[in-house]
Amino acid sequence: MNDSPAPRYDADALTRYAAQLLQRAGLAEPMARTVADTLVQGDLLGHDTHGLALLPGYVKELESGRMRREGAPIVVSDRPAAVLWDGQRLPGPWLVHQALDLLLPRARELGTASLVIRRSHHIACLAAYLLRALDEDMLLLLACSDPNTASVAPFGGTQAVFTPNPLALGFPLGHGGAMVDISASITTNGMSNRKHQAGETFAHEVLIDAKGRPSKDPAVLFEQPPGTLLPVGGATHGHKGYGLALLVESLTAGLAGHGRADPPEGWGATVYLTLHDLDAFGGKAAFLRQMDHVAAQCRANVPVDAAHPVRLPGERGLHRRAEQLAAGVRLAPSIAPSLQAAEQRYGLTLADALR
Repeated sequence: MNDSPAPRYDADALTRYAAQLLQRAGLAEPMARTVADTLVQGDLLGHDTHGLALLPGYVKELESGRMRREGAPIVVSDRPAAVLWDGQRLPGPWLVHQALDLLLPRARELGTASLVIRRSHHIACLAAYLLRALDEDMLLLLACSDPNTASVAPFGGTQAVFTPNPLALGFPLGHGGAMVDISASITTNGMSNRKHQAGETFAHEVLIDAKGRPSKDPAVLFEQPPGTLLPVGGATHGHKGYGLALLVESLTAGLAGHGRADPPEGWGATVYLTLHDLDAFGGKAAFLRQMDHVAAQCRANVPVDAAHPVRLPGERGLHRRAEQLAAGVRLAPSIAPSLQAAEQRYGLTLADALR
């Protein structure tokens, strides 16, 4: 058994490595830098199934042409506070950051501004975008669905209709901020795939097989007929996750006018973003007075286990990000082997990013 500590990588060097790999696979340089930074931010925050773990898949999508290498979104509709883009299957992280660039001045002027993207490629870690809300004194609501696949059954059913349908919320506090990044299912496809490849099972019954029997084994997702992920609330209260899934579908596919009713185009996303300017409502000071008070009540709450005090969503991720920026990034053990084939094709080495 290897008990040596996991290697540490320099965050800036990881970003350069990922950007170079994406460029050599054909992605335009400005897009490659944005995508690479977004993936590394995912790992910095601890969302390691949605960081550089996605890079081999992104490279393959570029090589096959399923992810566009250059271009711009098509503006389908543009009102001052409501915009719809066709993303033309451009890289999702780049599209989302472009969307935030457009929304920020509009939210400052109008108080609230929303943008929906149809036909985006995959957008990686939602929490990575919440950092911008904290920096800009904005409240950001972000949701995503993938109309091209399904792995989550509606509550009471056994056949997949939804993807995990993540929903994220970020806002500043007097110190730091809150970053909620959840999904309508108990677990994700990324974590299920990782555990399946490693021959591992979940600690709890977070899936059902095709007959509706609860299971801890992600292998049920790969059977024929396949099982599904359970919605939040599980076998007894899954109507809650079912409702969240419908909320996300309505904000993404519904508002986009593009989703599961259309022919699948491959791994991708439909995305919803809304920015709220704190000063357009009760004001930043009033917002912080209220939310800092709630945060203090949460943190001071008597914990079930004294070794695990109550924390705010995103608090551990922000702490981990600061620590890893200073000391180096620890990557999941499966990431380096997954990149070896692409490295051989393009003459790059992840080890060059070691601290």
